[in-house]
Amino acid sequence: MSSVPEDRPDVAPGVLLGVDVGEVRVGLAASDALGMLAHPVATLRRDHEGSEDLQEIADEARRRGAVLVVVGMPRSLDGTERVAAQRARRYAERLQRCLEVPVRLWDERMSTVDAHRALHGSGVPGREQRGVVDQVAAVLILQAALDSRRAGRPAGAPLTARKPRARRSRDPDAKDAT
Repeated sequence: MSSVPEDRPDVAPGVLLGVDVGEVRVGLAASDALGMLAHPVATLRRDHEGSEDLQEIADEARRRGAVLVVVGMPRSLDGTERVAAQRARRYAERLQRCLEVPVRLWDERMSTVDAHRALHGSGVPGREQRGVVDQVAAVLILQAALDSRRAGRPAGAPLTARKPRARRSRDPDAKDAT
């Protein structure tokens, strides 16, 4: 019998994969078996026509015995889902159909910017960052999800969940109709 609650697949022990979805490339990262540290795995070429990149991620998940895949969700700074976030959500939904483990979304508003900064700070010239920046972004996404999970919080949001709409505050001067 599993000790993982059915409503919390994000707490299952084992390897997690992190995915940073771009228009041209997809960064892939994996955790160790204890779910402590994220490390880069690969940069995949996006396959807009087919699903070769999705299949490569699914194969990697099977090879590593992954228990969860976390896909970066690039929300805008105000938290809304604009074009890039909607594309990432659709990608995650397509990926979920290729996997037997859950896919969750991680708010990664600045991961690519942070990845470029980290590479620049490490002395990697700008033109050499292109091939690895997506992997570094995937590592940052996954490490944040791992840290959240260790702190007892969810490792991202389920695919079906969307950010709730902001509640409108009631006018304090308005009369209560009840």
